[in-house]
Order: sequence, then C-alpha cells, then structure tokens
Amino acid sequence: MKYVKGRLDESILVCVYYGKNGERLIRRGHKLATLLDCPLYVLTVDAKPIDAFDAEKSGYIEQWKQLTEELEVEEFIVKDNEKRPIHKVITEIAMDFNITQIIVGQSAQSRWEEITKGSFLNVLLKEVPFVDFHIVSVKRPSEDELIDVFEKGVRAYLVEEGEHFKVAFICPKVVSLEGIFFKEIGTDFDNGIFKFAYDAKMHEVNITEGLVTDPEKIPLACRPVNE
Repeated sequence: MKYVKGRLDESILVCVYYGKNGERLIRRGHKLATLLDCPLYVLTVDAKPIDAFDAEKSGYIEQWKQLTEELEVEEFIVKDNEKRPIHKVITEIAMDFNITQIIVGQSAQSRWEEITKGSFLNVLLKEVPFVDFHIVSVKRPSEDELIDVFEKGVRAYLVEEGEHFKVAFICPKVVSLEGIFFKEIGTDFDNGIFKFAYDAKMHEVNITEGLVTDPEKIPLACRPVNE
C-alpha cells in the first residue's frame, strides 16, 4: 500500500540486506522521514530468487514487510534474483522514485558495508549526485541480547509421533513438515528453534531434546498427518 506524504521535494531510501539491524535502519529512516514529512522507501537486494531464500532470510523479509506496513512506508521493494551490481540497482531505484537521501548500515557482517568504501561510494555519487548518503554505524549488541546463540541452520523435518512432534534430519518416508533447525550453541542435545514457511509467512517453534515444546504454534492446516 502506498501512502502520500506532504513534502515531495525530499524522498528517503533505506537499504537493508540481512540481520537484525534492518529494523533499526528502517526505524531511523522513518524518524527522518517523519521530521521531513516526506516519502520513505525500503529496498533489499539479493542475487537469489525469493523462493530460494532460506528460512532465516525469509523471516527477515516478512518482519521488514510487516514493519513497513506498520510505519506506513510508501513501498517495500524486494529486488530478488538480481544479477546486476548493487550500485546499479540502487541507482535505478533512486532515479525511479526521485530519491534525495539514502540510508545504509555499516557492519562487518553486512553486504552493505562495501558502500562505505571510497570506490563504491564514489561510483554512486557520480551516478546519483543529487543524493545525500547517511552511513549509519550499527550498534554493537549488549551482552544481554541474543546474538550468536544458535549454530548455522540446517535442513530438518518435523514428524508427528503420537501426541508429539519430533525433529528429524534425514528426510523421513512418512509425511513431514520441512524447515530449518537452528541448534543452540554449547548443547549436546537437539535444543533450539525450528523455522518453516507457511501461507507466505515464517513460523517458529521451540525444540527441546528433539521435541516441539509449543506445538500450538504449528498451523493446523500444515500439520503433517500420518495415517
């Protein structure tokens, strides 16, 4: 849904790629857009097609989409299966939407960090000289934040056994629910979270010693039924 702001001589683009810092950048852009009473757009770019995103990336896309709707952002732009260089995509969007200010995050873990390098930024400044760039320093996580508490996600399956759902890592012969399992770091048991896509949304359940502890979070329509 598109929303019309009062001031149209300014227009802001927030670029997000991956991770929890995307929400922070979007909120920063929204704050600036509110002060200027101007349109705000959010862009994410990925070389993979959207149906090939892993559960974690799909989860971030869904979160950003919901947040942009909540904040009444003009448009959330997803450029998937994109083979062009990032600066070409940003330039195209900037020209299409008459962007005057671009916000990106500076993070060692983010693909957008290359924008802070002189050569890349110089290319953008030459291609879109009418744009002001805001390089936002990403806040370092505090010790009480859940950062790096899970191992890298692996493909897994939920299988219904009696009154329980059990996680399996080899595709079972019975009907199962496919997703991604993120194991907690430092545990010998299958403890962690299981994420899966259903009805264009990401869902998540907790796993303790291989069993789902909150099965009520699994939509009835997508539960594996074994006869």
